[in-house]
Amino acid sequence: MLLALILIPFLAAIGILGGLPARLSAVIASLANILVATYALSCPACCDGFSLQVLADPNINLSLGVTGISAVMLILSVIVTLAAVYSGKCPSGREKLWYSSSLFISAGAIGAFLSTDVFFFYAFHELALIPTFLMIGILGRGDRKEAAWKITIYLAFGSIILLAGLLLATSHTGSFAFSDLKEIPATAQNTVALLLIIGFGTLVSLFPLHSWAAPAYASAPTPVAMLHAGVMKKFGLYGLLVIGMKVAPQGMLHWLPWICVLLLGNIIWVGLVTINQKRLDLMLGNSSVMHMGYIFLAIAALSANPDNSIAVPAAVLLMFAHGISIALLFSLTSVVEQKTGTLEIAQLGGLAKTAPALAFLFGLAGMASIGLPGLANFAGEVMVFFAGFADWTPGESLGWVQITTIIALWGVVISAVYMLRAYRNTFQGPLVKATENAADIHYCEKIPSYILAITLLVVGIYPQIILQFLSN
Repeated sequence: MLLALILIPFLAAIGILGGLPARLSAVIASLANILVATYALSCPACCDGFSLQVLADPNINLSLGVTGISAVMLILSVIVTLAAVYSGKCPSGREKLWYSSSLFISAGAIGAFLSTDVFFFYAFHELALIPTFLMIGILGRGDRKEAAWKITIYLAFGSIILLAGLLLATSHTGSFAFSDLKEIPATAQNTVALLLIIGFGTLVSLFPLHSWAAPAYASAPTPVAMLHAGVMKKFGLYGLLVIGMKVAPQGMLHWLPWICVLLLGNIIWVGLVTINQKRLDLMLGNSSVMHMGYIFLAIAALSANPDNSIAVPAAVLLMFAHGISIALLFSLTSVVEQKTGTLEIAQLGGLAKTAPALAFLFGLAGMASIGLPGLANFAGEVMVFFAGFADWTPGESLGWVQITTIIALWGVVISAVYMLRAYRNTFQGPLVKATENAADIHYCEKIPSYILAITLLVVGIYPQIILQFLSN
Protein backbone atom coordinates (compact mmCIF):
# COMPACT_ATOMS: atom_id res chain seq x y z
CA MET A 1 0.00 0.00 0.00
CA LEU A 2 2.77 2.47 0.93
CA LEU A 3 4.77 1.59 -2.17
CA ALA A 4 1.70 2.46 -4.27
CA LEU A 5 1.84 6.05 -2.98
CA ILE A 6 5.21 6.44 -4.71
CA LEU A 7 4.44 4.34 -7.77
CA ILE A 8 1.15 6.05 -8.68
CA PRO A 9 2.65 9.51 -9.43
CA PHE A 10 5.88 7.99 -10.75
CA LEU A 11 4.17 5.65 -13.23
CA ALA A 12 1.69 8.37 -14.19
CA ALA A 13 4.62 10.65 -15.01
CA ILE A 14 6.21 7.91 -17.13
CA GLY A 15 2.86 7.39 -18.86
CA ILE A 16 2.58 11.11 -19.63
CA LEU A 17 6.04 11.09 -21.20
CA GLY A 18 4.91 8.06 -23.18
CA GLY A 19 1.87 9.83 -24.62
CA LEU A 20 -0.98 9.63 -22.09
CA PRO A 21 -3.16 12.78 -21.79
CA ALA A 22 -0.99 14.97 -19.57
CA ARG A 23 -3.39 17.02 -17.47
CA LEU A 24 -6.03 14.31 -17.13
CA SER A 25 -3.45 11.70 -16.12
CA ALA A 26 -1.89 14.02 -13.55
CA VAL A 27 -5.27 14.86 -12.00
CA ILE A 28 -6.34 11.19 -11.87
CA ALA A 29 -3.01 10.15 -10.32
CA SER A 30 -3.24 12.91 -7.71
CA LEU A 31 -6.82 12.01 -6.81
CA ALA A 32 -5.89 8.33 -6.61
CA ASN A 33 -3.02 9.14 -4.26
CA ILE A 34 -5.32 11.07 -1.94
CA LEU A 35 -7.68 8.09 -1.79
CA VAL A 36 -4.83 5.61 -1.23
CA ALA A 37 -3.27 7.82 1.47
CA THR A 38 -6.64 8.21 3.21
CA TYR A 39 -7.22 4.46 3.18
CA ALA A 40 -3.66 3.68 4.30
CA LEU A 41 -3.77 6.08 7.25
CA SER A 42 -7.20 4.85 8.35
CA CYS A 43 -6.11 1.19 8.17
CA PRO A 44 -3.26 0.39 10.62
CA ALA A 45 -2.55 -2.91 8.89
CA CYS A 46 -1.88 -1.03 5.64
CA CYS A 47 0.86 1.01 7.32
CA ASP A 48 2.88 -1.96 8.58
CA GLY A 49 5.54 -1.07 6.06
CA PHE A 50 7.37 -2.41 3.04
CA SER A 51 10.96 -3.63 2.78
CA LEU A 52 13.10 -4.81 -0.11
CA GLN A 53 16.82 -5.46 0.27
CA VAL A 54 18.77 -3.58 -2.38
CA LEU A 55 22.33 -4.25 -1.16
CA ALA A 56 23.53 -6.79 1.37
CA ASP A 57 26.84 -5.04 2.12
CA PRO A 58 26.32 -2.33 3.11
CA ASN A 59 22.83 -3.27 4.22
CA ILE A 60 20.61 -0.91 2.22
CA ASN A 61 16.87 -1.55 2.01
CA LEU A 62 14.05 0.16 0.20
CA SER A 63 11.97 0.25 3.36
CA LEU A 64 8.85 2.31 3.88
CA GLY A 65 6.82 3.04 6.99
CA VAL A 66 4.56 5.60 8.59
CA THR A 67 5.17 7.42 11.85
CA GLY A 68 3.19 10.30 13.27
CA ILE A 69 5.33 12.98 11.64
CA SER A 70 5.59 11.21 8.28
CA ALA A 71 1.80 10.72 8.24
CA VAL A 72 1.30 14.49 8.47
CA MET A 73 3.91 15.09 5.76
CA LEU A 74 2.18 12.51 3.57
CA ILE A 75 -1.16 14.30 3.95
CA LEU A 76 0.52 17.61 3.10
CA SER A 77 2.19 16.09 0.03
CA VAL A 78 -0.93 14.57 -1.54
CA ILE A 79 -3.09 17.65 -0.92
CA VAL A 80 -0.56 20.10 -2.38
CA THR A 81 0.10 17.77 -5.33
CA LEU A 82 -3.57 17.75 -6.32
CA ALA A 83 -3.74 21.54 -6.07
CA ALA A 84 -0.46 21.95 -7.96
CA VAL A 85 -1.48 19.95 -11.04
CA TYR A 86 -4.58 22.17 -11.32
CA SER A 87 -2.59 25.41 -10.92
CA GLY A 88 -0.70 27.61 -13.29
CA LYS A 89 -0.85 28.03 -17.05
CA CYS A 90 1.08 25.39 -18.93
CA PRO A 91 2.92 26.73 -22.00
CA SER A 92 1.54 25.31 -25.23
CA GLY A 93 3.37 22.17 -26.32
CA ARG A 94 5.05 21.69 -22.94
CA GLU A 95 2.34 19.62 -21.26
CA LYS A 96 4.49 16.47 -20.99
CA LEU A 97 7.33 18.21 -19.16
CA TRP A 98 4.99 20.36 -17.02
CA TYR A 99 2.80 17.58 -15.62
CA SER A 100 5.33 14.76 -15.53
CA SER A 101 7.81 16.93 -13.61
CA SER A 102 5.14 17.87 -11.08
CA LEU A 103 4.38 14.18 -10.48
CA PHE A 104 8.07 13.24 -10.29
CA ILE A 105 8.58 15.91 -7.60
CA SER A 106 5.57 14.58 -5.70
CA ALA A 107 6.80 10.98 -5.93
CA GLY A 108 10.22 12.02 -4.63
CA ALA A 109 8.76 13.97 -1.72
CA ILE A 110 6.43 11.15 -0.69
CA GLY A 111 9.26 8.64 -1.03
CA ALA A 112 11.52 10.73 1.22
CA PHE A 113 8.88 11.13 3.93
CA LEU A 114 7.91 7.44 3.89
CA SER A 115 11.46 6.07 3.75
CA THR A 116 12.74 4.37 6.89
CA ASP A 117 16.21 3.89 5.43
CA VAL A 118 18.65 6.81 5.49
CA PHE A 119 20.00 6.03 2.02
CA PHE A 120 16.61 6.17 0.31
CA PHE A 121 15.48 9.05 2.52
CA TYR A 122 18.34 11.03 0.97
CA ALA A 123 18.05 9.54 -2.53
CA PHE A 124 14.34 10.26 -2.99
CA HIS A 125 14.88 13.91 -2.10
CA GLU A 126 17.76 14.26 -4.54
CA LEU A 127 15.72 12.64 -7.31
CA ALA A 128 12.91 15.14 -6.72
CA LEU A 129 15.33 18.03 -7.17
CA ILE A 130 16.19 17.05 -10.77
CA PRO A 131 12.76 17.94 -12.27
CA THR A 132 12.74 21.02 -10.04
CA PHE A 133 15.94 22.32 -11.64
CA LEU A 134 14.74 21.42 -15.14
CA MET A 135 11.36 23.11 -14.73
CA ILE A 136 12.89 26.35 -13.43
CA GLY A 137 15.59 26.43 -16.12
CA ILE A 138 13.34 25.51 -19.06
CA LEU A 139 9.84 26.74 -18.22
CA GLY A 140 10.57 29.37 -15.57
CA ARG A 141 10.07 33.14 -15.77
CA GLY A 142 12.39 36.12 -15.61
CA ASP A 143 16.02 35.24 -14.89
CA ARG A 144 15.16 31.55 -14.90
CA LYS A 145 18.60 30.27 -15.91
CA GLU A 146 20.33 32.27 -13.21
CA ALA A 147 17.76 31.11 -10.65
CA ALA A 148 18.14 27.48 -11.78
CA TRP A 149 21.91 27.62 -11.44
CA LYS A 150 21.70 29.35 -8.09
CA ILE A 151 19.31 26.81 -6.58
CA THR A 152 21.40 23.99 -8.07
CA ILE A 153 24.64 25.25 -6.55
CA TYR A 154 23.15 26.01 -3.14
CA LEU A 155 21.20 22.78 -2.80
CA ALA A 156 24.09 20.70 -4.17
CA PHE A 157 26.33 22.26 -1.52
CA GLY A 158 23.76 21.53 1.18
CA SER A 159 23.24 17.98 -0.06
CA ILE A 160 26.97 17.21 -0.01
CA ILE A 161 27.33 18.53 3.54
CA LEU A 162 24.20 16.61 4.54
CA LEU A 163 25.50 13.40 2.99
CA ALA A 164 28.71 13.74 4.98
CA GLY A 165 26.73 14.18 8.19
CA LEU A 166 24.44 11.23 7.45
CA LEU A 167 27.35 8.92 6.58
CA LEU A 168 29.24 9.94 9.71
CA ALA A 169 26.15 9.32 11.85
CA THR A 170 25.38 5.92 10.29
CA SER A 171 29.02 4.86 10.59
CA HIS A 172 28.57 5.03 14.37
CA THR A 173 25.20 3.29 14.40
CA GLY A 174 26.31 0.64 11.90
CA SER A 175 23.04 0.71 9.98
CA PHE A 176 21.05 2.86 7.56
CA ALA A 177 17.73 1.83 9.10
CA PHE A 178 15.85 4.52 11.03
CA SER A 179 14.97 1.91 13.66
CA ASP A 180 18.67 1.39 14.39
CA LEU A 181 19.51 5.07 14.74
CA LYS A 182 20.57 5.93 18.25
CA GLU A 183 22.54 8.52 20.11
CA ILE A 184 26.11 8.39 18.85
CA PRO A 185 29.22 8.86 21.04
CA ALA A 186 29.53 12.30 22.59
CA THR A 187 32.89 12.89 20.89
CA ALA A 188 31.24 12.84 17.47
CA GLN A 189 27.96 14.59 18.24
CA ASN A 190 29.10 18.18 17.78
CA THR A 191 30.55 17.45 14.34
CA VAL A 192 27.54 15.42 13.16
CA ALA A 193 25.08 18.01 14.49
CA LEU A 194 26.97 20.82 12.73
CA LEU A 195 26.97 18.95 9.42
CA LEU A 196 23.27 18.17 9.72
CA ILE A 197 22.37 21.75 10.68
CA ILE A 198 24.30 23.16 7.69
CA GLY A 199 23.07 20.47 5.29
CA PHE A 200 19.43 20.40 6.29
CA GLY A 201 19.52 24.13 7.01
CA THR A 202 20.62 24.97 3.47
CA LEU A 203 17.76 22.89 2.07
CA VAL A 204 15.34 24.73 4.37
CA SER A 205 16.84 28.16 3.56
CA LEU A 206 18.19 28.79 7.06
CA PHE A 207 19.83 32.23 7.28
CA PRO A 208 22.39 33.05 5.86
CA LEU A 209 22.17 30.15 3.36
CA HIS A 210 18.75 31.34 2.20
CA SER A 211 19.32 33.59 -0.79
CA TRP A 212 18.52 30.87 -3.34
CA ALA A 213 14.91 30.46 -2.25
CA ALA A 214 13.06 33.67 -3.15
CA PRO A 215 14.51 34.05 -6.69
CA ALA A 216 13.91 30.35 -7.36
CA TYR A 217 10.26 30.52 -6.30
CA ALA A 218 9.70 33.74 -8.23
CA SER A 219 11.14 32.17 -11.39
CA ALA A 220 9.62 28.70 -10.96
CA PRO A 221 6.49 27.53 -12.76
CA THR A 222 3.53 27.60 -10.39
CA PRO A 223 3.35 23.85 -9.61
CA VAL A 224 7.07 23.77 -8.82
CA ALA A 225 6.84 26.78 -6.51
CA MET A 226 3.86 25.19 -4.74
CA LEU A 227 5.48 21.77 -4.38
CA HIS A 228 8.93 22.96 -3.38
CA ALA A 229 7.94 25.76 -1.00
CA GLY A 230 4.95 23.85 0.33
CA VAL A 231 6.35 20.32 0.54
CA MET A 232 10.00 19.78 -0.41
CA LYS A 233 11.32 22.48 1.89
CA LYS A 234 9.91 20.53 4.86
CA PHE A 235 12.39 17.71 4.13
CA GLY A 236 15.17 19.48 6.04
CA LEU A 237 12.97 20.23 9.04
CA TYR A 238 11.68 16.65 9.03
CA GLY A 239 15.27 15.38 8.90
CA LEU A 240 16.38 17.44 11.88
CA LEU A 241 13.43 16.15 13.91
CA VAL A 242 13.69 12.45 13.07
CA ILE A 243 17.46 12.11 12.58
CA GLY A 244 19.32 15.07 14.09
CA MET A 245 17.58 14.99 17.44
CA LYS A 246 17.89 11.21 17.60
CA VAL A 247 21.58 10.72 16.82
CA ALA A 248 23.09 13.94 18.22
CA PRO A 249 20.88 15.56 20.87
CA GLN A 250 23.87 16.88 22.81
CA GLY A 251 25.37 18.20 19.61
CA MET A 252 22.16 20.07 18.86
CA LEU A 253 22.27 21.52 22.36
CA HIS A 254 25.90 22.54 21.83
CA TRP A 255 24.97 24.57 18.75
CA LEU A 256 21.77 25.97 20.31
CA PRO A 257 23.04 29.59 20.61
CA TRP A 258 23.93 29.62 16.93
CA ILE A 259 20.61 28.08 15.95
CA CYS A 260 18.83 30.83 17.88
CA VAL A 261 20.86 33.57 16.23
CA LEU A 262 20.37 32.18 12.74
CA LEU A 263 16.62 31.61 13.08
CA LEU A 264 16.27 35.22 14.19
CA GLY A 265 18.06 36.10 10.95
CA ASN A 266 15.21 34.36 9.14
CA ILE A 267 12.47 36.03 11.16
CA ILE A 268 13.79 39.57 11.60
CA TRP A 269 16.31 40.19 8.81
CA VAL A 270 14.48 38.33 6.05
CA GLY A 271 11.20 39.74 7.38
CA LEU A 272 12.50 43.27 6.84
CA VAL A 273 13.75 42.28 3.39
CA THR A 274 10.25 40.98 2.62
CA ILE A 275 8.72 44.35 3.49
CA ASN A 276 10.95 45.94 0.87
CA GLN A 277 9.91 43.68 -2.02
CA LYS A 278 8.24 45.26 -5.05
CA ARG A 279 6.83 42.09 -6.64
CA LEU A 280 4.24 39.70 -5.23
CA ASP A 281 6.20 36.56 -6.14
CA LEU A 282 9.42 37.79 -4.53
CA MET A 283 7.49 38.92 -1.47
CA LEU A 284 5.97 35.46 -1.07
CA GLY A 285 9.32 33.77 -1.65
CA ASN A 286 10.96 35.82 1.07
CA SER A 287 8.00 35.38 3.41
CA SER A 288 8.36 31.62 3.04
CA VAL A 289 12.01 31.91 4.07
CA MET A 290 11.02 34.09 7.01
CA HIS A 291 8.48 31.62 8.36
CA MET A 292 11.03 28.82 8.42
CA GLY A 293 12.50 30.67 11.39
CA TYR A 294 9.43 29.90 13.51
CA ILE A 295 9.75 26.17 12.85
CA PHE A 296 13.45 26.35 13.70
CA LEU A 297 12.38 28.01 16.95
CA ALA A 298 10.42 24.87 17.84
CA ILE A 299 13.48 22.78 16.97
CA ALA A 300 15.59 25.05 19.18
CA ALA A 301 13.14 24.50 22.06
CA LEU A 302 13.42 20.74 21.49
CA SER A 303 17.21 20.98 21.41
CA ALA A 304 17.21 22.81 24.74
CA ASN A 305 15.02 20.10 26.27
CA PRO A 306 14.28 16.86 24.35
CA ASP A 307 11.41 16.23 26.80
CA ASN A 308 9.58 19.38 25.68
CA SER A 309 6.13 17.95 24.92
CA ILE A 310 4.95 20.92 22.84
CA ALA A 311 7.94 21.40 20.53
CA VAL A 312 7.41 18.53 18.09
CA PRO A 313 3.62 19.04 17.69
CA ALA A 314 4.25 22.77 17.23
CA ALA A 315 6.88 22.22 14.55
CA VAL A 316 4.84 19.63 12.66
CA LEU A 317 1.59 21.58 12.76
CA LEU A 318 3.28 24.75 11.53
CA MET A 319 5.10 22.80 8.81
CA PHE A 320 1.73 21.54 7.59
CA ALA A 321 0.00 24.92 7.88
CA HIS A 322 2.80 26.79 6.15
CA GLY A 323 2.88 24.24 3.34
CA ILE A 324 -0.82 24.67 2.64
CA SER A 325 -0.90 28.47 2.94
CA ILE A 326 2.20 29.18 0.82
CA ALA A 327 0.97 26.78 -1.86
CA LEU A 328 -2.35 28.63 -1.95
CA LEU A 329 -0.63 32.00 -2.16
CA PHE A 330 1.61 30.93 -5.05
CA SER A 331 -1.40 29.44 -6.86
CA LEU A 332 -3.38 32.68 -6.51
CA THR A 333 -0.39 34.84 -7.43
CA SER A 334 -0.22 32.94 -10.71
CA VAL A 335 -3.89 33.83 -11.28
CA VAL A 336 -3.17 37.50 -10.55
CA GLU A 337 -0.43 37.49 -13.17
CA GLN A 338 -2.67 35.79 -15.75
CA LYS A 339 -5.46 38.32 -15.17
CA THR A 340 -3.35 41.48 -15.06
CA GLY A 341 -0.12 40.65 -16.89
CA THR A 342 2.07 41.86 -14.04
CA LEU A 343 3.16 41.09 -10.48
CA GLU A 344 4.68 44.50 -9.85
CA ILE A 345 2.83 45.75 -6.79
CA ALA A 346 3.12 49.38 -7.90
CA GLN A 347 1.28 48.53 -11.14
CA LEU A 348 -1.65 46.86 -9.40
CA GLY A 349 -4.65 48.22 -7.52
CA GLY A 350 -8.39 47.89 -7.17
CA LEU A 351 -8.42 44.26 -8.26
CA ALA A 352 -11.15 43.44 -5.71
CA LYS A 353 -13.60 45.49 -7.79
CA THR A 354 -13.23 43.30 -10.88
CA ALA A 355 -12.18 40.04 -9.21
CA PRO A 356 -13.92 39.82 -5.80
CA ALA A 357 -13.60 36.03 -5.47
CA LEU A 358 -9.87 36.22 -6.17
CA ALA A 359 -9.55 39.03 -3.62
CA PHE A 360 -11.40 37.00 -0.98
CA LEU A 361 -9.31 33.86 -1.49
CA PHE A 362 -6.03 35.80 -1.54
CA GLY A 363 -7.08 37.66 1.58
CA LEU A 364 -7.88 34.40 3.36
CA ALA A 365 -4.52 32.91 2.38
CA GLY A 366 -2.71 36.09 3.40
CA MET A 367 -4.46 36.21 6.75
CA ALA A 368 -3.53 32.57 7.33
CA SER A 369 0.09 33.37 6.54
CA ILE A 370 0.24 36.13 9.15
CA GLY A 371 -1.45 33.97 11.79
CA LEU A 372 -5.09 35.09 11.90
CA PRO A 373 -6.99 33.10 14.58
CA GLY A 374 -9.24 30.43 13.14
CA LEU A 375 -6.78 29.47 10.40
CA ALA A 376 -4.16 26.73 10.58
CA ASN A 377 -1.03 28.88 10.86
CA PHE A 378 -2.31 30.57 14.02
CA ALA A 379 -2.49 27.30 15.94
CA GLY A 380 1.01 26.34 14.80
CA GLU A 381 2.60 29.69 15.65
CA VAL A 382 0.94 29.89 19.07
CA MET A 383 2.19 26.40 19.89
CA VAL A 384 5.70 27.40 18.82
CA PHE A 385 5.66 30.35 21.22
CA PHE A 386 4.29 28.13 23.99
CA ALA A 387 7.05 25.61 23.28
CA GLY A 388 9.64 28.35 23.80
CA PHE A 389 8.44 28.85 27.38
CA ALA A 390 7.22 25.31 28.13
CA ASP A 391 10.05 24.52 30.52
CA TRP A 392 10.56 27.97 31.99
CA THR A 393 9.46 28.81 35.52
CA PRO A 394 8.60 32.44 36.42
CA GLY A 395 11.42 33.89 38.48
CA GLU A 396 14.11 32.00 36.62
CA SER A 397 16.54 33.78 34.35
CA LEU A 398 15.70 33.70 30.67
CA GLY A 399 17.60 31.18 28.56
CA TRP A 400 18.55 31.30 24.89
CA VAL A 401 15.22 29.92 23.75
CA GLN A 402 13.12 32.29 25.87
CA ILE A 403 15.04 35.38 24.73
CA THR A 404 14.80 34.22 21.13
CA THR A 405 11.05 33.64 21.48
CA ILE A 406 10.49 37.17 22.80
CA ILE A 407 12.43 38.71 19.91
CA ALA A 408 10.70 36.39 17.41
CA LEU A 409 7.32 37.82 18.43
CA TRP A 410 8.23 40.91 16.43
CA GLY A 411 8.01 38.72 13.37
CA VAL A 412 4.23 38.70 13.80
CA VAL A 413 4.22 42.47 13.38
CA ILE A 414 6.57 42.32 10.40
CA SER A 415 4.39 39.68 8.71
CA ALA A 416 1.30 41.83 9.15
CA VAL A 417 3.06 44.85 7.66
CA TYR A 418 4.22 43.24 4.43
CA MET A 419 1.13 41.10 3.81
CA LEU A 420 -1.48 43.77 4.58
CA ARG A 421 0.40 46.39 2.57
CA ALA A 422 0.71 44.06 -0.41
CA TYR A 423 -2.98 43.16 -0.20
CA ARG A 424 -4.06 46.79 0.06
CA ASN A 425 -1.91 47.87 -2.90
CA THR A 426 -3.04 44.94 -5.05
CA PHE A 427 -6.74 44.61 -4.31
CA GLN A 428 -7.87 47.92 -2.76
CA GLY A 429 -7.90 51.49 -4.00
CA PRO A 430 -8.80 52.72 -7.49
CA LEU A 431 -8.58 50.57 -10.58
CA VAL A 432 -5.46 50.95 -12.70
CA LYS A 433 -4.66 50.04 -16.29
CA ALA A 434 -3.59 46.48 -15.45
CA THR A 435 -6.72 45.69 -13.42
CA GLU A 436 -9.56 47.62 -15.04
CA ASN A 437 -10.42 44.75 -17.40
CA ALA A 438 -9.23 41.86 -15.24
CA ALA A 439 -11.65 38.94 -15.07
CA ASP A 440 -12.46 37.14 -11.84
CA ILE A 441 -11.12 33.71 -11.01
CA HIS A 442 -12.98 31.00 -12.96
CA TYR A 443 -14.10 27.60 -11.79
CA CYS A 444 -10.99 25.64 -12.88
CA GLU A 445 -8.80 28.07 -10.97
CA LYS A 446 -11.09 27.84 -7.95
CA ILE A 447 -10.57 24.07 -7.56
CA PRO A 448 -7.01 24.22 -6.14
CA SER A 449 -7.89 27.32 -4.14
CA TYR A 450 -10.90 25.67 -2.50
CA ILE A 451 -8.93 22.51 -1.72
CA LEU A 452 -6.24 24.47 0.10
CA ALA A 453 -8.52 27.11 1.65
CA ILE A 454 -10.86 24.51 3.14
CA THR A 455 -7.84 22.67 4.56
CA LEU A 456 -6.65 25.88 6.25
CA LEU A 457 -10.09 26.45 7.75
CA VAL A 458 -10.63 22.89 8.96
CA VAL A 459 -7.18 22.58 10.56
CA GLY A 460 -7.44 26.09 11.99
CA ILE A 461 -10.77 25.32 13.68
CA TYR A 462 -9.82 21.79 14.69
CA PRO A 463 -6.00 21.35 14.74
CA GLN A 464 -6.42 18.02 16.52
CA ILE A 465 -7.23 16.52 13.13
CA ILE A 466 -3.49 16.82 12.42
CA LEU A 467 -2.11 16.55 15.97
CA GLN A 468 -3.84 13.23 16.53
CA PHE A 469 -1.31 11.51 14.29
CA LEU A 470 1.49 12.56 16.64
CA SER A 471 -0.12 10.87 19.62
CA ASN A 472 -0.42 7.49 17.91
